[in-house]
Amino acid sequence: MSEPIPTPAQIKRWRQYLADERAEAAVYRDLAKRRDGEEKLILLALATAEGRHEKHWLDLLGEHVGPPRRSSNRNQVLGFLARRFGSVFVLALAQRSESRSPYASDADATDAMAADESIHEEVIRGLSARGRTRLSGSFRAAVFGANDGLVSNLSLVVGMAATGVGSQVVLFSGIAGLLAGALSMGAGEFVSVRSQREMLDASAPTQITLTAASSLDLENNELVLVYLARGMTREAAEHRAAERLSELACDCDPSLSASTENVESAQELQTLGTAWGAASSSFCFFASGAVIPILPFVFGMTGFGALALACALVGLTLLGTGAIVGLLSGASPLWRGIRQLAIGMGAAAATYLLGILFGGLVGA
Repeated sequence: MSEPIPTPAQIKRWRQYLADERAEAAVYRDLAKRRDGEEKLILLALATAEGRHEKHWLDLLGEHVGPPRRSSNRNQVLGFLARRFGSVFVLALAQRSESRSPYASDADATDAMAADESIHEEVIRGLSARGRTRLSGSFRAAVFGANDGLVSNLSLVVGMAATGVGSQVVLFSGIAGLLAGALSMGAGEFVSVRSQREMLDASAPTQITLTAASSLDLENNELVLVYLARGMTREAAEHRAAERLSELACDCDPSLSASTENVESAQELQTLGTAWGAASSSFCFFASGAVIPILPFVFGMTGFGALALACALVGLTLLGTGAIVGLLSGASPLWRGIRQLAIGMGAAAATYLLGILFGGLVGA
């Protein structure tokens, strides 16, 4: 029985799938060039899996393969970024790309291929999590600082402008808001992160058990109380205490197993970042955000035109920062950007109305 002849629509769709599979495999190989160890092997394994998918479409197409097609715009952008950057942003984009695979609803794709794409999303999510953990401390402060600068200073500028004061007063108010807000953000972030790190340090398990355990009364093992206090069940605490005592009785180095008790605390500290790093990020990014609403006034613009341009500049920046947060969190960049825009413009609009109200009261 001869194979059924594919329709033109099928041929077109299969050729597009083929181009995308080749592009995705190239992305993973390019990312692997910038990694080493386990991450490199994982990315190469993903490229190999995409190669299996490529073969499936080649087999279906047969003599209809034709000249190579261009991959989708999304994969072209992903390939460009992977060749030049290889950062967590590229992994976040790759995660979204894998989550949009059409294979689950395409009868021409196998169940194994659809399952592969689902698993690939989780693999990329895991790889992305490592980079997100390294970024999250200072990046969190940077994003919050930039958005606070944009929204708070725009609100201040439009609120002052709505009262009817001159453009010079609006400009100086914006500069004062920039300096006050940046210093406040930097100082507040420093105190916040330093306090959190001190609390984590105070709560982290010490290695006192390594020196004290050998002299404990075995009939009344105080180590059990240590592990009960750390949240273990009695059975688990007794097992851990017995394990610790057996380590001390043998020739092995007990500090090796003890190091596992501090893994969670170390991860929390890594995620939190340093106090100086968070403070400097907050200061710089608040200032960089807060300067945008006053740029039209700095360059001599006045009146409604300056205010409209300030709102437009801030709106574009809010869309950009929202999109970046969306990429890193694996969410839709578009909707995250729109959400940031709506929040910022909503705050500015409310302040503008209050400025009109206060200006009217003062005028009366």
